[in-house]
Amino acid sequence: MEAGHRLRLVVAATDLGYASPAVPAGYTVAVEGPLAVPTAPGLSTQAAALPWWVWGLPLLGLAGAAALLLTARRRTTAPAPDPELAAVPLQITGLSKKYKGGDRYSVRDLSFRVEQGQVLGLLGPNGAGKTTTLRMLMGLITPDEGEIRVFGQAIRPGAPVLSRVGSFVEGAGFLPHLSGRENLDLYWKATGRPAEDAHVDEALRIANLGGALERAVRTYSQGMRQRLALAQAMLGLPDLLILDEPTNGLDPPQIREMREVMIRYAAGGRTVIVSSHLLAEVEQSCTHLVVMDRGGWCRPDRSPRSPATATPSW
Repeated sequence: MEAGHRLRLVVAATDLGYASPAVPAGYTVAVEGPLAVPTAPGLSTQAAALPWWVWGLPLLGLAGAAALLLTARRRTTAPAPDPELAAVPLQITGLSKKYKGGDRYSVRDLSFRVEQGQVLGLLGPNGAGKTTTLRMLMGLITPDEGEIRVFGQAIRPGAPVLSRVGSFVEGAGFLPHLSGRENLDLYWKATGRPAEDAHVDEALRIANLGGALERAVRTYSQGMRQRLALAQAMLGLPDLLILDEPTNGLDPPQIREMREVMIRYAAGGRTVIVSSHLLAEVEQSCTHLVVMDRGGWCRPDRSPRSPATATPSW
């Protein structure tokens, strides 16, 4: 052994017959004279080379990431804005979507246009493609065909024009231990936009939550949760408000309140799109209507997927 090196020898018995004494004791073992360790001078070894995957896998990962980045940029590059549609809240042209593994289109050849101040209803039974349409409108899923333009801007995931859109699609998630106001504040902070742009008081006045805003969300009824979700969608007073069956689970008085909220919001020159499967409800709250069934669409007085006017109306 080289000078300054240290060798530690640990001896342990596995037979209880050689168990250590029950009384704690210390032992020191010393080697008399220099310690000789057997060696094999005729044996020589070389350091093993690194396997290929140590350097190959990182390179393959970088190549894959570069390919994904390039294809994603190419896929999400939006067409140029259309100046003629700059004042049009929404125009959908030839929209189609078929989910992977499905045997039919969820939405097929859907086209309509919405103007400012309108309350447009998407009417149809469950499975008609209403929610799929709204999810494509929000950039949550990508259509197979067709185009969606909001204020002249083509919709892609994360498109800047989506900051002018408020949505309530497939329910809203809240932290139950926080109050309604704390949930709204937390949501707005997550957007990274200035607090003065939230217009919280105006959204709450339209939603009409009252004193319940200071209570924990876990104490809310279904109707109160729906109104809180509506207030969240209206934060920032977006020019286009999208609501996916907001009256689900509400009793008649709550449905009437929700209807009045949508009408008040559109009265200020903004636009509301609401999906529903209740004909009587859209008759009382919507100014215009698109009827959907099995992914297709029609005017009330025509067969499904027949040509219709640019703005189908009731």
